[in-house]
Amino acid sequence: MKYGLLIINCIILTIGTCGGPLLTRLYYNNGGKRIWFMSFLSTAGCPIILIPLLVSFLNRRKRNKAENVAKTELFLMETPLFVASIVIGLLIGLDNYLYAYGLAYLPVSTSSLIIGTQLAFNALFAFLLVKQKFTPFSVNAVVLLTVGTGILALHSDGDKPANESHKEYVVGFLMTVIAAVLYAFILPLVELTYKKARQEITFPLVLEIQMVMCLSATCFCVVGMFIVGDFKVIAKEAREFKIGGSAFYYALIVITGIIWQGFFLGAIGIVFCASSLASGVLISVLLPVTEVLAVVCFREKFQAEKCVSLLLSLWGFVSYFYGEFKSGKKVVDKPQQTETELPTTLHAVSDSVA
Repeated sequence: MKYGLLIINCIILTIGTCGGPLLTRLYYNNGGKRIWFMSFLSTAGCPIILIPLLVSFLNRRKRNKAENVAKTELFLMETPLFVASIVIGLLIGLDNYLYAYGLAYLPVSTSSLIIGTQLAFNALFAFLLVKQKFTPFSVNAVVLLTVGTGILALHSDGDKPANESHKEYVVGFLMTVIAAVLYAFILPLVELTYKKARQEITFPLVLEIQMVMCLSATCFCVVGMFIVGDFKVIAKEAREFKIGGSAFYYALIVITGIIWQGFFLGAIGIVFCASSLASGVLISVLLPVTEVLAVVCFREKFQAEKCVSLLLSLWGFVSYFYGEFKSGKKVVDKPQQTETELPTTLHAVSDSVA
C-alpha cells in the first residue's frame, strides 16, 4: 500500500512541480501583478484535501462499526502535532511569498535552476535535523549545484525581461535563492515532526497535517493581501487580463491553486513514504522538464550560461543519485537498514503496511 502511495505522490508532485511555475508565470506575463495573491494561491487549493479525508473517515467509521466500536474520531491529529503543523504552515506561507516574488521578476527557466539548488540545502538540513549521512557523491552534488547558481548570478543581466530594472531582477534572484533555502529546511522539518510525533503517522494523518499547514500558510498570505490591498483590485485585474478576459483569469486562478496543492501534497506525501531527502531529490529530477516547458511555452532565452548551469545541476543530481544507489546496495546486505537512505527506503516501502 505504501509503495502505491509513493507512486501516486510522485505523479502528483510531477504535475505540481512542472505546472505550478508555468501557470504562475502565465499570470505575470499577461498583466497579473499581485504577488501576495499568487502566494495565497499556492496553498488556497487545500479544501480539495477534504475529499480524501472524508473518504478516510467513512472507511474508519465502517470498520469501527464492524468491530463494534461506538465512536469514530473525526480528527486523528493530537494537539502537539496540530501546533507543529501551524508553525510549519507559517514558514510555508513565507516561502510562498518569497518564491512568488522571485517568479514575478525572473523567467521560469532561471527560477527553476535556482530552486534546483534546494537539494544541496536539503541534504545539509537533513543531516542536521534527521541525521542524514553524507557521502563523497552528495558533497560533489552540493558543490556542483552551488557553482551552477554562481554562474547564473554572474550573468544575471543575460535574461532580464526588457520591462524590468536591474534592481528588480537582482531582488527577484535573491528572493528565489532564499525561498530555495527555506523550503529545503521545511522538508526535513516535516520529517522530524513525523519522527517526534507521539502518535502513529498514517497517510490520513498526513492529509490532516497537510490541511492544517496549508490553512496556516493561506491565512498568513491573506493577512498580506489585506495589508497591500489585493482584494480591492482583483476584479479590475481580471477585466484587464490580456488573454481571455475575466473568464480565463478566474479559470487560471482556480487551476493554479489546484496544481500548486498537488505540489505540496506530493512533496510531504513522499516524505511520509520515503524521506525528506527523497522528496528533495525527486523535485530536482523534474528540473529539466520545467526548463524545457518554460522555453517552449514562453520562448524564454536559453543562453550558454543557463546551459552550463543546467548541465552542472544535472551532473550534481546524477552524482548524488549514483552515490545513494551504491550506498543502498551496500546496506541491502546488512541486517539493519538506514531509514534515511533513498534507495534502501524505496526498496523497503514496497513491503510495508500503511
